[in-house]
Order: sequence, then C-alpha cells, then structure tokens
Amino acid sequence: MPLLAYREKHILSAQQLRKLSEHKYSCFSASLLDPLLQPWWNWLVAQTPLWLAPNLITIVGLILNVVTTLILICYSPNGVEPPPRWTCFLCALGLFIYQSLDSIDGKQARRTNTSSPLGELFDHGCDSISTVFVALSACVSCQLGHYPNWLFFQCFCAIALFYCAHWQTYVSGTMRFGRIDVTEAQFSIIAIHLISAVLGPEIWLTKIPIVGLSWNYTILVFITFGYTLNIINFLKMFTEGGSGKNGSSVAGTSVLSPSIPLTLVVLPALMIAQKSPQNIFTEHASVYILAFGMVAAKVTNKLVIAHMTKSEMDYLDWSLLGPSLLFLNQYFNCVVPEIWLLWFTLIWGTQDLLRYCAQVCLEICQHLRIDLFRIPYTPKGMPSNPATASVSSQSNFGGGGSADKNGGAAHRKSKSKAH
Repeated sequence: MPLLAYREKHILSAQQLRKLSEHKYSCFSASLLDPLLQPWWNWLVAQTPLWLAPNLITIVGLILNVVTTLILICYSPNGVEPPPRWTCFLCALGLFIYQSLDSIDGKQARRTNTSSPLGELFDHGCDSISTVFVALSACVSCQLGHYPNWLFFQCFCAIALFYCAHWQTYVSGTMRFGRIDVTEAQFSIIAIHLISAVLGPEIWLTKIPIVGLSWNYTILVFITFGYTLNIINFLKMFTEGGSGKNGSSVAGTSVLSPSIPLTLVVLPALMIAQKSPQNIFTEHASVYILAFGMVAAKVTNKLVIAHMTKSEMDYLDWSLLGPSLLFLNQYFNCVVPEIWLLWFTLIWGTQDLLRYCAQVCLEICQHLRIDLFRIPYTPKGMPSNPATASVSSQSNFGGGGSADKNGGAAHRKSKSKAH
C-alpha cells in the first residue's frame, strides 16, 4: 500500500483483512470506577432491544457528544466568553450518555453474538473523535481560554495520550487501563460541566482564598497529575519491550516507529500556534483544536488498524495537507490569511477522516459479510423463536468476543472487571 492513502482502490490488503479476521481483543484494566459502574451498564444493556446493532449504539452516543460540544463552543469559541449554563449541562448529559453507550456496545455484541473485529475498530474510531470534543468542551467549560498555552497543553495532551494508549497496544498486543484512566477522566469532566451549570462558568475564574490562584488552576493540577500517571505507565512499555520478535511491536517493527506520525501532527501544531503573526490559535482556539484533532484522529485510526492487522504503519497521510499548507504559508510570510487555511484544514481533515473510515468499514463488512449498523438476520447461536430470545440472551451475556474495554476478553484478563 502506498504512503498516501487513496491512490489505490482498496485501503486494506488481502493479507491485512486475513489478519484482521484472526485478531483477538486483549485488555487489562485496573480502573477504580469501572467495577462500580458495572451494575448500571448491565442494567442498561438489559433494557436494550436485541435488534439494535452495537455499532449503532456507539455512533448515536458519539453524535450526541459531538452535537452538545458544538453547541457549547458556538457560545464560547475561544473559551473566554462564559457560555450559558444550560450548554454546560447539555455537555454533561451528552458525555454521560456517550460514556454509558460506549460501555455497553461490546456487551450488546456479546448479548446478540454479533461480536467482530469491526466492532472493536469502530469503537476505537469513535473514541478517537470523541477525545477531541471532550477535551475541548472541558477547557471551554472551565474558561481556560484565558490561558491559551494551558488550553493548548490540555487538549493536545489528551489527544496525544489517547494515541499513546494505542501505541502501547501496538507494541504489547494488550490494551491497558490504569487506576485513573479514561472512565475517571470522563466523569471528572462531567463534574466540571455540572459545576459550571450550577454555579456558572465564571466560578472557575474566582480566586481561592489564601492561595490566590483561580479555581481553574486546581483543575489544571489534577488533570496534569492524571496525565503524569498515564505517561509513567506508558513509558514502562519501553522497559518491558514489545510482544514481537526481539522485543519489537506486534507487526515486528520498532517500538518507536509510531512516534513519527504523532510528531508530524503535534510538532507542526505547536510551531504554527507559537509562530503565527495573526495569533491564529488565540483568536480561533476551537477551530484550531478541532482541525488538528481530526488529523490526529485519522492518524490514530491508522495505528489501530496497524495493530489489529499486525502490519507496518504508514507515516505520511493526505490529512497532513492542511497543516503543511499552514506551515508553508507562515514560511512565506502568510501570503494567504491564516484563518482561510485553518478552515480548509478543518474541512479537509474532517472529510478525509470520514471518507477513510467509511471505506475501511465497507471493506471489512464485505470481507466478513456483515452489516455495519443493523442485524438483518437471527444472530449466531440465537434461537429463531422471539419468545425465547430474551432467555437465550441472558445465557450468552458474558460470552463471545468483545469490541470495547469492558468485553469478554477484557473480563477474563482483568481481575477488576467481572460481570
């Protein structure tokens, strides 16, 4: 496959599709909140109709999360103007729904015996997009636009750490969740939105008695502490080595190879923001984060596919066209208004991401002979008599494969996750 994505009719080769079919999800979790939330997730999936496809559950949650975040940033595009309280509440609700639906899609897949590698890929793909919107909404809600450098740091740390989680999976073959990880981060952000909804976003700018710092600095401290724990866990990967031959990745490549695509996204983003004569990041923070976030999501999806197909990851990508133009435009003293190129980067990156994901899903569906958003047949192992379907589903509730971090394989490998 060439370095640039769409020069061939097919994105995935026959060998990649074959290895994808053989892929088995492996996960370990030490999350503090996941065991406490299992009863809620189990109850919720029990109320879900058996005809509802797991991937449809995932995409509905993502759409709600994206829409509620877009409403928030429409009122505060730079994180400086305080958004209406109801928009913060909507973000809290949207994120809670997304988190709940994201946690039951794998359960629904096992419940209907429709688990497949596509489910895992689709789940991680949606998460890569959601990470961008969740991080941005949290920064806007607590008014971090007053500190542009911190806003940049928090958003790009979230994006980079999500990539690093899959980098670690690409190296070790097992996705690992620490004690303070994605679930804890999501509920912390829900709490931030609820505080903003009840007390008003302005509360984060008030000074703490004696200390003299604003409240949003306390948020920065706690989030940075969480990032530090995740970075430490991630760095352990290099001392342990990979699961491939001679300590290499699952694809037999260097454990450092995924650093190149990440660097090609984060480094230009930092340089362009710092060197912009038109203060493009400060003046258009939300558009900037979303534009580079879509590029990062594309790169992350390619890393997930490389892991699941045990193949080498491509370094260059058409999604980097926008950042490249922004960089070259600054080199030639901004002959084109930067905001024009920034919007081009966002539009180009979004369509490229969606086109890529749609093509990959289509190829996998054709290879596995399944549908993406519906179950048009009696699921494997399920009785054809609807009267006995609910009984059978309960007996299959904990079986089968998995497409999310709470899957069957995850529960078998994680002591803290058992139905």
